[in-house]
Amino acid sequence: MRVIVTGLVATYPVGGVAWDYLQYVQAFHALGCDVHYLEDTGQWVYDPAAQTFTDDVSANARYLAAALASLDPGLERRWTVRGPDGRLHGLDERELAALCAKTDLFLNVSGSCWLREPYRAARVKAYVDTDPCYSQARIAAVAAGVADESTRFSVDLMRRHDVFFTNGEHVGAPDCLVPTCGIRWHPTRQPIVLANWPVRAAPDGPFTTVMSWKIKPTPPVVGGRVYGDKDIEFERFMDLPSRTRETLEVALAGAAPRERIAAAGWRLRDGHAVSATMAAYRDYILGSRGELSIAKNAYVATRSGWFSTRSAAYLACGKPVVVQETGFSAHVPTGPGLHAFSTAEEAVAALAAIRADYAGASRHAREVAQSCFAAEQICARLLADAGL
Repeated sequence: MRVIVTGLVATYPVGGVAWDYLQYVQAFHALGCDVHYLEDTGQWVYDPAAQTFTDDVSANARYLAAALASLDPGLERRWTVRGPDGRLHGLDERELAALCAKTDLFLNVSGSCWLREPYRAARVKAYVDTDPCYSQARIAAVAAGVADESTRFSVDLMRRHDVFFTNGEHVGAPDCLVPTCGIRWHPTRQPIVLANWPVRAAPDGPFTTVMSWKIKPTPPVVGGRVYGDKDIEFERFMDLPSRTRETLEVALAGAAPRERIAAAGWRLRDGHAVSATMAAYRDYILGSRGELSIAKNAYVATRSGWFSTRSAAYLACGKPVVVQETGFSAHVPTGPGLHAFSTAEEAVAALAAIRADYAGASRHAREVAQSCFAAEQICARLLADAGL
């Protein structure tokens, strides 16, 4: 089986992003697939040192190669990146076209890759919606005739795929407000390669999370309602640190009212620093007692069923997770090591229950990761649902 996986690792060379996409590559390789990573976004790439965007992709391509090699030396050369100038790094045009022509599954994760003509030669082209509500809102805007040119381009690209997956596992359920837009959305989850995430006790650490206060994409509009980001939901739980014995810490990126958040009792870290590399990101999770996290308003209010790669990584490390309910509890079993909350009272009760039996909660967290997020299981199901 030949598989191409797309992503944003060279575009945004930071630890959390690399983990999100490269575990797909690692898992397909472990399944015995001939796998290749392709990045072709048509965008400039981010330079973390200069904290700006650039058209020079060479350093970012080296970062990608090193990241793949750190996961599996056999993956070090299994990548291609197209720079903003159109030039390929890795395979050349002829080699890439030949690879696509014999590819069984072209997995366009996050719809991050332009679906150029040579890429369409793949047997099955699959779109993975990692941002439920946002993707469907764009489709709805085009259908309603209110989309701008960029949105129309994005939706045209999306509709050129053969099969559609979503990380919103509740999409299509009667109580989910995310429209299906006439598309059959196969539910999927974030693949976690368990060997990447060792179980390491840190009972004296804080409950942590890594988050951006607000991101730039236009807020999704569905049925006339505008949905927002994490900033909206965080305000509802601002006083949470004063209601629990646990230390609550946020590694925060982006413009945010940091002084007010700190005054409410949250301990703050620099989000860019803790996610600078894959190793730094993993070490931050390993040093945590568990995770306490807020979700985007768009995921919560629509009951999308979204669950983050980050939270799945905490579970894999045996870290109890307390996260805001998005409808995911209808699909991923909650229990001592995984709690869903909708109110501050529920979050406080979950933290207290974990404190009462931390060892049991930690064991359960790892068990949930093993049964629900094991990468080879997730990717094998992707192949099956794609008809391969």
